[in-house]
Amino acid sequence: MTGYIVDIKRMAVHDGPGIRTTIFFKGCPLRCRWCHNPESMTSQPVIGFIPGKCVGCGKCVEACPNNAHIIAEGQHIFKRELCTNCGKCVSACLPGALELYGKEIDVAEAENAVLEDITFYEQSGGGCTLSGGEPLLQDKFCEELLIRLGKAGIHRAVDTSGAVNWSAFESVIPHTDMFLYDLKHMNDSLHREYIGASNRKSIDNLQRLSRCGIPIEIRIPVIPDFNADRESIGAFIDFIGKLDNITGVVLLPFHHSGMKYENTGFNDLMKNTVPPSKSQIDEIKDMFRKNGIRIMD
Repeated sequence: MTGYIVDIKRMAVHDGPGIRTTIFFKGCPLRCRWCHNPESMTSQPVIGFIPGKCVGCGKCVEACPNNAHIIAEGQHIFKRELCTNCGKCVSACLPGALELYGKEIDVAEAENAVLEDITFYEQSGGGCTLSGGEPLLQDKFCEELLIRLGKAGIHRAVDTSGAVNWSAFESVIPHTDMFLYDLKHMNDSLHREYIGASNRKSIDNLQRLSRCGIPIEIRIPVIPDFNADRESIGAFIDFIGKLDNITGVVLLPFHHSGMKYENTGFNDLMKNTVPPSKSQIDEIKDMFRKNGIRIMD
């Protein structure tokens, strides 16, 4: 069985307890304006071009069958409209100015990559986290991988937006030790406006998941002009307070994604947004704590 991933990140410390290996899956049903991994949104491969690494050698020009790369007057011009994301230019680029986001991987290869750091998991209480994109779009691959990791005694976490059919959860619940659950907004209209989809599936699935007896860590991206106001935070508090098996809430303050959008050709809709201040984040944390909800720093 094979799956489609963006990357495997080793020694991760923000994707669940302890030191972890995080597998980022390709494809997502949502289109969050602030997405910090735009290369993971589509299910198709994406070529990233990092101009600062380009030495103008022209190897990509020779390798590309579609003439998507041009070296003119010392400048590298990448014509994305001609690119089919075949990856031949990436293989030819020695300085690493071109990257291919998206590769097929089989379950055994993914398992072996995770097992390489098993000593670190044992020492730190860590394990493996399946993230994305949205890993549960590839639930059967996730199920098989989680079963294998469970047999190896590795702690397993799934980071999900919940915007999938409940059947995907049914595939992985018996083989998952904890969920990291992304919650964006309780207002469906705003959710549709900023994320391009209804929040009903995510909310319904979270309510259902909370009754399954598995620890759930809620993760809330704090986005100015979207969900950082007191009314929105209050709605989160009211909702989360009625759920079972919630270990705590992690706030993820908005920050800019550097050159990711420019390098991958996606439009950065949040480039002029000012990140929330420390005092704003502290105020939101206090609201949760005063209502008996644990904030995990």
